[in-house]
Amino acid sequence: MANLIAQMNVEVANLAQSVGQSLVQIQNGGHGSGAGTIWHSDGLILTNAHVVSSCSLRVTLPDGKVVPARLLARSKGLDLAALSVDGSDLPTIALGDSKELKPGQWVLAMGHPWGVTGAVTAGVVIDVGVPHELSTLGRELIQVDLPLRPGYSGGPLVDVQGRLVGINTMMAGPEVGLAVPVHEVKRFLHSGLKT
Repeated sequence: MANLIAQMNVEVANLAQSVGQSLVQIQNGGHGSGAGTIWHSDGLILTNAHVVSSCSLRVTLPDGKVVPARLLARSKGLDLAALSVDGSDLPTIALGDSKELKPGQWVLAMGHPWGVTGAVTAGVVIDVGVPHELSTLGRELIQVDLPLRPGYSGGPLVDVQGRLVGINTMMAGPEVGLAVPVHEVKRFLHSGLKT
């Protein structure tokens, strides 16, 4: 049993290190910060709309380089935003299938809570759908049994293979976090980035 736990510890740490290569920090003009995920190697980054409330956006890339960012699209209703930074060959995250998530499956969330860079928290999926306590939102969210402190917003929620299944968005209770499912993110990008 001890060997199994030790092996699991190594695998989770390696998973977090791998996912962290596509994790960025977003500063919005000195009014706070959040996280983001590199979606495309040419500089497309996904985060929350509430993270990018300012026009003066700066992104700290995984290598520590700080670059200005431009807002491409934003949806307050979905709490999603797409940013662009100058870059090429940036490390991206593999995409998972949020429609296949089942209650009880393990997930990890990454972000920068209270300024702690690249923090990780883990828990299990509670449900995917419209949360009962937030039914007025009328939209699908991944509900997870893990704390999402300020600074996790906009960061990746990943499955045990390290694939992106959601974008962390908010807390719905002391130990219940919510994330926008990746299939909703794809829909947002398809409609929001059309020219």
